[in-house]
Amino acid sequence: MDERIFRAKIGYPIPAWDASHRLPISGCVGPEVSDSATIFRINSTYMEVSDQPHMMRHWLAGGALLSFLTAILFLGVGLNVFYFHPPTHGDFADIFMVVILTLSPMIFAVMAYYLGRDEFFSLSRRPIRFNRCTKKLYAVRKRDKIFRSFSGDIFCEAPWDENSIFCVHQGPEKFGLQNCYHIRCYQTDAKGNVTNAFSIGREWQGVDGMRELLAQWNYWCLFMNQGPAALPKPLLYLSEREKLSDSFLYCLYEMGFSLPQILRTIISPFAILITFHRFISLWTCRQPIWTKSVLEDSYVDPADIYDQPQGETPVGWVEAVRARREGRYPRFPSCEAVGWSGLADPRKNAKQWVDRPPVGEKQ
Repeated sequence: MDERIFRAKIGYPIPAWDASHRLPISGCVGPEVSDSATIFRINSTYMEVSDQPHMMRHWLAGGALLSFLTAILFLGVGLNVFYFHPPTHGDFADIFMVVILTLSPMIFAVMAYYLGRDEFFSLSRRPIRFNRCTKKLYAVRKRDKIFRSFSGDIFCEAPWDENSIFCVHQGPEKFGLQNCYHIRCYQTDAKGNVTNAFSIGREWQGVDGMRELLAQWNYWCLFMNQGPAALPKPLLYLSEREKLSDSFLYCLYEMGFSLPQILRTIISPFAILITFHRFISLWTCRQPIWTKSVLEDSYVDPADIYDQPQGETPVGWVEAVRARREGRYPRFPSCEAVGWSGLADPRKNAKQWVDRPPVGEKQ
């Protein structure tokens, strides 16, 4: 459920399900604290996190490429028919063929643009910075293509206070199996209507996914409220400049982190195909550029002992997997949430969140 397709409805109230699943910025929402593959960088000033579509951009890239090739195919067939075998009878069959061969290239070209506008010749990633010093979130949204007055890419700010409404957003069932969830930040006007929204981190599925989501929210809150010293290590540090091998593991893991080895072997050819989509997409894009004001707010002391990744810290999926096998990096780093007074069983706690009814519905 890519937020760039299923966008938040600007000018309307926050969806009822989201409003009933608001996440507090203080305290805990579960007994666990852990990251589940969302972190690019951590230091004493800020934490840089992925946006929700980052892990699954190959699907939109593949759709855009397929739509573009289909448009070219229909255009070629149409030119061939009209040049070598132009319709002469004017009956219904001829009219229908002309309409199909005329409209199809345009329809698929529009689809290619709609699906690929943020995937090709855009940004290779859209990071979100949790800044402890300014108590703000900075979220890169689009590539700035105005070169003469270029000062950095287009971004938005959200204060780390009650004026920003962080919610769990529920999406449609994925592959007809389980509902999926991600964390969304809403900003509203005086009437409670949405003025801006962006999604943070990644997508989680089912009750087990909700458990990971709540642990992830605890992780970000712990950083903003207490700093990096109390954090367990992230699951891994995502690569800011993604390698082809990392792209393959993105595509493989995005279809299921816990799949048995035999199933991963079976779906590997398909994973290779969509890795090609992801690679082509990234190849046409460039790294995001922060504005001068954000960079000034994000100053990091060169002697900061919490500035990671650096040194021998593994970066990217491939390096992290290798480091775990060699015992140089924890397999599933986590810690307990201090002060948690709710259900001790993290899965039962997650089930409560999943079953919580939307605003306005009876318990």
